[in-house]
Amino acid sequence: MQILMVAVVAIVLMTAGWRWQRRHDNAGIVDVLWASGVGAGAVLIALTGAGAAAPRILLAILGGAWAGRLALHIWRRVRDAEEDGRYRALRAHWHGNQGKFYLFFLFQAGLVLLFTLPFIAVGANPEPGMTLWLWAGLLIWLAAVAGETLADRQLTAFRADPANKGQTCRRGLWRYSRHPNYFFEWLHWFAYVALAAGSPIGWLAWLGPVVMFIFLRWISGIPYTEAQSLRTRGEDYRQYQRTTPMLFPWFPKSDPDSKSAAAKPEEPDIRGMK
Repeated sequence: MQILMVAVVAIVLMTAGWRWQRRHDNAGIVDVLWASGVGAGAVLIALTGAGAAAPRILLAILGGAWAGRLALHIWRRVRDAEEDGRYRALRAHWHGNQGKFYLFFLFQAGLVLLFTLPFIAVGANPEPGMTLWLWAGLLIWLAAVAGETLADRQLTAFRADPANKGQTCRRGLWRYSRHPNYFFEWLHWFAYVALAAGSPIGWLAWLGPVVMFIFLRWISGIPYTEAQSLRTRGEDYRQYQRTTPMLFPWFPKSDPDSKSAAAKPEEPDIRGMK
């Protein structure tokens, strides 16, 4: 029953989003609606779950707040900007076929269902009161959402400066990871693993971090983002790739290509010496 309710909400949201993108030629709205749908799923499952009150209250608050922040952040980027390069490429590949775009939006509705499965595990958790696991989930959530918010703000501020056009952000968290926002988004899903500790279907909660890592690392996150960055920033982004960890934050390393170029002896200019 819970899955059916979330499915109806997701399909309605994505159908409305598909109609919006037809009018505005901007499929970026799908990201706003994905976050909104998952957040709505968290609240619905918290309200209808059979578990104890404490984990369900935390689920509603944390899942709803995470989704609201993310959806608002993406909406500010989508509403007045050109369509993201990933979706422009799809539009060109599909020659603007709206039937294919609608199937794409329905696929995103399916992803909403997939990412609400961890919430079902939390909603069924019978553990009463604020256990250590619930406190752990809250702390993980706070750290992850704070990190993702900081990374988003640093990148937004960098892009707002016209002097940085065509350059790669290496400020703040972006000095230590090429995708710190993705890292903290992935980390955030471990909060629901902790909130589901004690649930008879607690294993479902592990789908969150596992599936999110697969999507970010190999499917819809990093591959598309880096391909677009290489198209728009070229050698500057290649140098960033050589020196900065891809996902997990760590200290940047020196660029081996720049070292070899500096070590290469300069050839004499023999023009006019014959």
